[in-house]
Amino acid sequence: MVYITRIEHFNAAHKLFNPNWSREKNEEVFGKCANENWHGHNFELYVTLKGEPNPDTGFVYDVKKLSIIVKEHVIDKLDHKNLNMDVDFMAGKLCSIENLVIGIWQQLAPHLPQEVQLHCLKLYETPRIFVEYYGEI
Repeated sequence: MVYITRIEHFNAAHKLFNPNWSREKNEEVFGKCANENWHGHNFELYVTLKGEPNPDTGFVYDVKKLSIIVKEHVIDKLDHKNLNMDVDFMAGKLCSIENLVIGIWQQLAPHLPQEVQLHCLKLYETPRIFVEYYGEI
């Protein structure tokens, strides 16, 4: 089994805010991330596929094609958007990086060909904060 990773980038704004809590409770739990005026991140998305290299190309999957799929079904929906307000697959969810990576998986997985498997998504919110997701909930 061979694993190949493509890195994509997007910028987006959000705030962490639970509408069932008071403003004070949100500020206590989420701190500056509950700012009413939002805040933004430069996200890095690592998309890892697994499979066997094709004997004709040597590729597990053509990463140029993967980039097109990721851009069409994920990046175009997220880049320079407000995650709380503009992104349909985040509607009604707290916009944590954990929920975002699950939503990205759900957007991406159905559009990949059968010859490869989505193995892992790694999403960096900052250089020091990232999540990894393997499709299990």
